Amino acid sequence: MRSFNTTGPVKPDKHYCIPPLERFDLDEVLRLVDGEKYFVLRAPRQTGKTSSLLALCDLLNGQGYGCVYATVETARTARDDMERAMRTVLAELGSRVRMTLGDHFLEDAWPGVLARLGPDAALGEVLKRWAEASPKPLVLLIDEIDTLQGDPLLSVLQQLRAGYPMRPAAFPQSAVLCGLRDVRDYRIHSTSSPFNIVAKSLRLGDFTREETLALLDQHTRETEQAFTPEAREAIWSQTLGQPWLVNALAYETCFESKAGRDRSRSVTADDIAEAREGLIVRRVTHLDQLADKLGEERVRRVVEPMLSGADEQAFSHRDVEYVRDLGLIARDKPVRIANPIYAEVLPRELGWVLQETLDLNTTWYVDADDSLNLDRLMEAFQDFFRRHSEHWKNRFMYEEAWPQILLQAYLHRVVNGGGRIEREYGLGRGRVDLLITWPRGDRMREYVVECKVVREGDGLESTVEAGVEQTAGYMDRCAAEAGHLVVIDRREGRSWDDKVFHRQRRSESGSPIDVWGM
Repeated sequence: MRSFNTTGPVKPDKHYCIPPLERFDLDEVLRLVDGEKYFVLRAPRQTGKTSSLLALCDLLNGQGYGCVYATVETARTARDDMERAMRTVLAELGSRVRMTLGDHFLEDAWPGVLARLGPDAALGEVLKRWAEASPKPLVLLIDEIDTLQGDPLLSVLQQLRAGYPMRPAAFPQSAVLCGLRDVRDYRIHSTSSPFNIVAKSLRLGDFTREETLALLDQHTRETEQAFTPEAREAIWSQTLGQPWLVNALAYETCFESKAGRDRSRSVTADDIAEAREGLIVRRVTHLDQLADKLGEERVRRVVEPMLSGADEQAFSHRDVEYVRDLGLIARDKPVRIANPIYAEVLPRELGWVLQETLDLNTTWYVDADDSLNLDRLMEAFQDFFRRHSEHWKNRFMYEEAWPQILLQAYLHRVVNGGGRIEREYGLGRGRVDLLITWPRGDRMREYVVECKVVREGDGLESTVEAGVEQTAGYMDRCAAEAGHLVVIDRREGRSWDDKVFHRQRRSESGSPIDVWGM
């Protein structure tokens, strides 16, 4: 039986999959190879790069080329140790040539070449000798190229560039460098790219909606287990086609869940919601690696103003491209988080310390009829903010977004009571919108909480007025039954007595809004 794949390259006989060679423009790739070009294929982690390269390798070997796939990831631990890094790269390449083409030439040659010429010339020399000895034009597919660091990366790129004019008779005809980033970002010690022979930089995209649904349909055809229309929509809308997330949600519901392994039972939207929460809570490797990037300064410059809804930003075009290549933000404009699951992970990760220290007892904010008493919860947050905000604002990594992170971390306790929080935030929105969904009986009740910040030069009343209308608009869009506006005053010289208040206002449409100042 095949299954959804969440670990390593796809194997079509074992995994449901979109054919790897359909994941990119194959005609363009073949044109570049035939044209003796060196080019880049980049994509975020666990998107399908390696699967696509392996399939391309098989195709090219069937078309008369001598094509070899090799990963240089194992040389990552060498760091700036040139001798150790190049030994690892050459050993990997020689082994792959032997396994793929049955050719022992490179494996036999590289130790002596490295000993005689050293790490700065050995790679170029063995590639030259291999090409001269090969009856076929050679194509080299180098995976995880940007896991190399410093001098080893610079040396590999310079040796490939030095041999480039000798192709195809005395050097590989074509080479593909595959990794997270574009070669323009390989700056290392120099002020410009050390690899200026790249003809093109291609990007492997996420699944389209049609591909996402086609992957689910493979499971249904083979097992007769259906996904309800709502479940199919939930998988697409939560992942927006990010390949690992699509496979992970489906695998969790159909193979990890005991109920989901009952093939007579359809997969529901509730199953998908439960699987989504499980992935986030367990901090699975894919999401943990993504969250780990939040500590990088150029990632912070892009993500922080989105979390705070700020109009101003300090990031550059290159910052955006880097964060886009990581997969954290969408490929198209405007700048926004790539999908709702990532949008949920980021504030949770940044507010994790607070969430771990709070008492998660739910009894005090749940009424006797099991309904959520949001007024009580907001009153408690207002008191918490007054007492502890000065302490917590210095503990969050993102200093400009700390009020929004603090609010979300505090309200996250409703998840432990069986509720859900959906978040909307982004650059230039001037606010963060939260939709709290709370189960009661056989229906879900929904509440809107919006957060706005009053900064120097802003007026409190104008901020409240704009926030009330924004909250009402979000309530109308979500069909929520109640709305709360949190207004955090960050202006200097304001006393807590001035900042802390609770008022009820009505929007122009007549919607009642509770306004909480702090």
